[in-house]
Amino acid sequence: MIDSERLDEIVREAGQIAFGQWPGAGHEVEMWEKEPGHPVCAADLAVDAFLKRELGALLPSAGWLSEETADEESRLARDLIWLVDPIDGTRDFIRGRKGWAVSVCLVSAGRPLIGALAAPARDESWHAVAGQGSWRNGERLASSRRAQFSGSRVPADALPKADSDLCLVEKPNSIALRAAMVAADEADLLATLRWGYEWDIGAAALIAREAGAAVTDAFGQPLAYNKRDPRAFGVLISAPGIHGDAVGRLAERAADLAPRTKG
Repeated sequence: MIDSERLDEIVREAGQIAFGQWPGAGHEVEMWEKEPGHPVCAADLAVDAFLKRELGALLPSAGWLSEETADEESRLARDLIWLVDPIDGTRDFIRGRKGWAVSVCLVSAGRPLIGALAAPARDESWHAVAGQGSWRNGERLASSRRAQFSGSRVPADALPKADSDLCLVEKPNSIALRAAMVAADEADLLATLRWGYEWDIGAAALIAREAGAAVTDAFGQPLAYNKRDPRAFGVLISAPGIHGDAVGRLAERAADLAPRTKG
């Protein structure tokens, strides 16, 4: 049995390591690009190293898959793995904005078992356990229950003309925090139409699902974890009552984009 109190403590400590290097708290940030358009900063690596050490000590039998660590094929033989995004929302972090979080998920047999987000710039701590619900700052979450697709709240910078019947709300750069907004009934729908990695969404998808949201890929299919290729095309998290409409609205676009954006 995992020590849940120690896990929460580790995730909070990781958040404080990042906060200690966040420009929004008056610190200078050391950053560069891993490749064009993909920024990384020293805080990403510091948090990654801390989590790899502490989570490894907490559960030595678990494998490891993180955005900032070279992937090792040996994880595929593990029943348990840690999915980690040391700083999800690096662009907001670098710019001194609050829309970033540390994301940690424990996956068992391809399914999220425990998920946690630390968002210290927002004074938020999120936690979920499969079959036991999800919480923010100790308060149990209940997701959006919207039944009408038109007018749905979407965390985005802008909407295409085809989606002008939807309603924009604040968009943190962290996709995990956008998913968590659906869990907290602060948004009705999160949808992406691009290839994304398991570490981006593992923890937040569990938090949303345990709050009662519907969670799938862009085609409405279940998400799977600890795959050889740790990617899925899109994520669709919504109030259950509008999920079918969302899949239908995005179907043509998803089918068109999926084969052209992988790689």
